[in-house]
Amino acid sequence: MEHLFLDNTSIEIHREIQTGNIRHVVLDFDGTISLIRDGWQNVMVPMMVECLQQETDTTETQAQLEALVVEFVDRLTGKQTIYQMIQLSEEIEKRGGTPKAPLAYKDEYNRRLLPVVEARIAGLAAGTLTAEPLRVPMSLEFLKSLREMGIHCYLASGTDVEFVKNEASLLGVAEYLDGGIFGALREYKKFSKAMIIQKIITDFELSGDELLIIGDGYVEIENAKAVGAIAVGVASVEANRYNMNADKRERLIRAGADIIIPDFREGAKLLDYLFD
Repeated sequence: MEHLFLDNTSIEIHREIQTGNIRHVVLDFDGTISLIRDGWQNVMVPMMVECLQQETDTTETQAQLEALVVEFVDRLTGKQTIYQMIQLSEEIEKRGGTPKAPLAYKDEYNRRLLPVVEARIAGLAAGTLTAEPLRVPMSLEFLKSLREMGIHCYLASGTDVEFVKNEASLLGVAEYLDGGIFGALREYKKFSKAMIIQKIITDFELSGDELLIIGDGYVEIENAKAVGAIAVGVASVEANRYNMNADKRERLIRAGADIIIPDFREGAKLLDYLFD
């Protein structure tokens, strides 16, 4: 079908779905609900470029290395952070360097990102920052509405689980995630968004149209389509100087999103549509 907008909204419908049956909702965190880590690319990309310059004898220019890194960081967004670090290790190896373990790069990235994130977290904890500007618009109200309707909500994030739990709590959304909060583990093969989705389907014997997946990354949209679930892509705006996610909407559509929203400001209308 040609995509259409739900009457007088910015909600794009890209394919007909079976509405009215949703019982469980899995949401991504960063960029879907949380803006605490907004601008993380401004930390990850320079760190990786630096590693490639210092740990290999490459003759590539700064701009060439930046373009390389931006491409794979963007492509792997939504998966656990470790996968971006595995790719970095491979790129170092390709250029004759001896890479460190991917976990070592991930730890260094988290260490560099910490000041940015910690300033926001400290502000939230101290009450000098309010949570609202650090949430994707109206995401809290959307979650509240889902819970009031008796829908089970889960969080599945590529960020480390201990960070996600703390940040969800500070943003005031944790109490609405009755199904649990899941995130990346040190033993990264023991977690993926696809695993969480599969477990929910198995545990509750769900058919595809009883499960809704919402996220701003192509990974969770692909995971949704692989099991026949309904997929809502959130084409939220993120702050980074590399213009990454500039084609977020197109990427979500390519991944198979049934519906695209810019944020949750029209969440009530979206719920009316999804639940008849």
